[in-house]
Amino acid sequence: MADNSVRVGPDPLSFEQVAAVARDGAAVSLTDEALKLVGESRAHIEELSARPLPVYGVSTGFGALATRHIPPEMRAQLQLNIVRSHAAGSGMEVEREVVRALMLLRLHTLATGRTGVQPVTARTLADLLNAGITPQVFEHGSLGCSGDLAPLAHVALALIGEGQVRDADGELRPAADALAEKGITPVKLGAKEGLALLNGTDGMLGMLVLAIRDLHKLLTAADMAAAMSVEALLGTDRVFAADLQELRPHPGQAASAANLRALLAASGIMESHRGPDCTRVQDAYSLRCSPQVNGAARDTLAHAELVAGRELASAVDNPVVLPDGRVESNGNFHGAPIAYVLDFLAIPTADVASMSERRTDRMLDKGRSSGLPAFLADDPGVDSGHMIAQYTQAAIVSELKRLAAPASADSIPSSAMQEDHVSMGWNSARKLRRAVDGLTQVIAIEILTAARALDLRSPLRPGPATAAVVAKLREAVPPPGPDRYLAPEIAAATAMVRDGSLVAAAEAVTGPLS
Repeated sequence: MADNSVRVGPDPLSFEQVAAVARDGAAVSLTDEALKLVGESRAHIEELSARPLPVYGVSTGFGALATRHIPPEMRAQLQLNIVRSHAAGSGMEVEREVVRALMLLRLHTLATGRTGVQPVTARTLADLLNAGITPQVFEHGSLGCSGDLAPLAHVALALIGEGQVRDADGELRPAADALAEKGITPVKLGAKEGLALLNGTDGMLGMLVLAIRDLHKLLTAADMAAAMSVEALLGTDRVFAADLQELRPHPGQAASAANLRALLAASGIMESHRGPDCTRVQDAYSLRCSPQVNGAARDTLAHAELVAGRELASAVDNPVVLPDGRVESNGNFHGAPIAYVLDFLAIPTADVASMSERRTDRMLDKGRSSGLPAFLADDPGVDSGHMIAQYTQAAIVSELKRLAAPASADSIPSSAMQEDHVSMGWNSARKLRRAVDGLTQVIAIEILTAARALDLRSPLRPGPATAAVVAKLREAVPPPGPDRYLAPEIAAATAMVRDGSLVAAAEAVTGPLS
């Protein structure tokens, strides 16, 4: 196994490890301790399975059918049946990175030795990850309680050589063919294993971890966009002073304001209107209060990161195998802790985008832009400039406001009222992914617009950091001129926000930003 592989054992995985496997295709391997624990818990399950006394999940049915005792000769079929029947997803196919994150997190729970699976089952799941085989998982099917049942069932289906998968080249193929090509033998499920493969919150947790990583980068980009807009609109940086921020000691606010000070340092544009001739008393809220809004988003993100860290240290299954051999039913599969923070994050995501759109609109309005041409057009009236780019922002922001409505406040009972309260955490995660993508585009349009405005302030010069951002953007987007096809420029700016290259250009001047 390569040195850069992710070692999976009972210890918590890190955010970086999840992203490495999910996004970068890093290999995985099970630690010796994991294999030892898995073997020990499997021995407990085998011993319980031989007893005449019914044990939930081992020798009984599931959910509302838990009262039926299953005779030994039917238990293998029971495990196959639960996987096949629960693989009932529908809708759009889920992204590869989400499925790989889900697979890794389920593997981690198996590696804790609390689920009772066979060692070969855990090894085979690792083999699928290493072969680049990604089971086809669909968007609808999880209620976020009893785990992400349908999504995990589609993964389990591939483990037994059934269903559809995408191979390392992205081709959709029968699982049996893809496994055979890589020399992977399908798993023959034993007692409890079907249930152990399905009863986890791994999908919603994987999406939370990936969203947290994305939002860390995006909130730095949001500070950068705000700094460029403050500069372009001849705003003041005095409100970002450290002593003013200390009067309200929120850590996120302090970090955001520090970013703004660093980004606006040595700006010729800012210096041009500091003198006694400046009649501006104060800036609009979208400029003046950007550290308060972006900072509150950072503090919400810090809470979500705390919850995600606890979840990465968890072993979620029902029933669980305890070190003393007891197999106990529990409620840890309920997704509420994850669902809540997924929904919490959707709120500041929408609000940060909303403030970004307001700054963009201000740069385009001749009456509020401190001397910039209407819509930043080359020849207003003949040219429309960035008029419709702001429309695009507004359309996205409107959608983000709808996505900020919580999914976790809803519950639809299932399983004949046995599962009478569910978290809807998977739905919270799916809408947060859409929201993060929307925020990326909104910030990109603000940066695109602010860069054009800064160029139009010539011969006044922006600060070294924001000038570096404009120069980086100009590698893909031409400077101001007559109207041209704008969609590719928005796409190019969005890609540069997403890959972090614009923030990196600023940090080459400022040093690391928060």
